This record gives sequence, C-alpha cells and structure tokens, in this order.
Amino acid sequence: MTETAPRIQTEVQVMFFDTDVGGVVHNIAYLRFIEIARTLLAEKLGMKLTEMAATQRYPVVVRTEIDYRRGARLGDRLRIDGWLDRLERVRFWCGFEIRRVEDETLIAESRQMLALVQMPEAKLLRLPETWECYRGLEPGPARR
Repeated sequence: MTETAPRIQTEVQVMFFDTDVGGVVHNIAYLRFIEIARTLLAEKLGMKLTEMAATQRYPVVVRTEIDYRRGARLGDRLRIDGWLDRLERVRFWCGFEIRRVEDETLIAESRQMLALVQMPEAKLLRLPETWECYRGLEPGPARR
C-alpha cells in the first residue's frame, strides 16, 4: 500500500442560491465548495480555525486553476475530494475534484497555490516543519 498525502472528502447539496435562473450552478459557487474542502484540509494539516484566529496565521490563496468539465444543477449532491498536492519552501498546492454523487460524473477539477501569512503584518512564513513528513508522498485524488 502506497502512503499518500493528507486528503479529505466532503459533500454539499446544490442550493437555489448556487444557481442561475436555469438551475445551473454559477462558476463562482464551485469556488465556495472548494473553500469548504480547503478549510477541512487545513484542519487535517493542523490549522484549526480557532487556532488561526488566535495566532493570526492564515493560509492565503495565491493562485487558483479550475477546469469546469460538466454543469451541476439545482438539487445535485456533490462530493468534493481535496488533498495536499505539493510542498515548496513557502508555498503549497492543494488539489480538488468535484463529482456528482449520483453517477460519479466529474464536474470540476482545481488546484490552488497557497502561502502561510502572519497577520496583520502580511509576513510570509515558511511551511511548518511538521509538514516535512508529507514531502515525496503520493499526491492526487483517491481513485475508485
């Protein structure tokens, strides 16, 4: 069994406010779904929301890449898989897949580059030493 980088999985249901008048999900709503998954992944990496608020150290999105494959619709249940994809010195990448639960249709794929920042100075921080154990692990989505 190959050891893999940290990953999470969560589900959302497409709500009316996520869609246009035709019942199709707005492109920006997918980023909200990814935000939920990224927050859960941060917790798995040891960055709990309450601790971030107390220390004022936050993961900040530097870049987002997203490919929309199919449209999700009002009422769809979507599963978001998220994983730590790559570590650099002061940046890290997270990957995401959004799939419709009912039929496993790939809806969107995304990668985000993040950096840790100390506020209020907006000082760029090195990645935690405790993350070193994730270097070289197999990234990517859990394949079924």
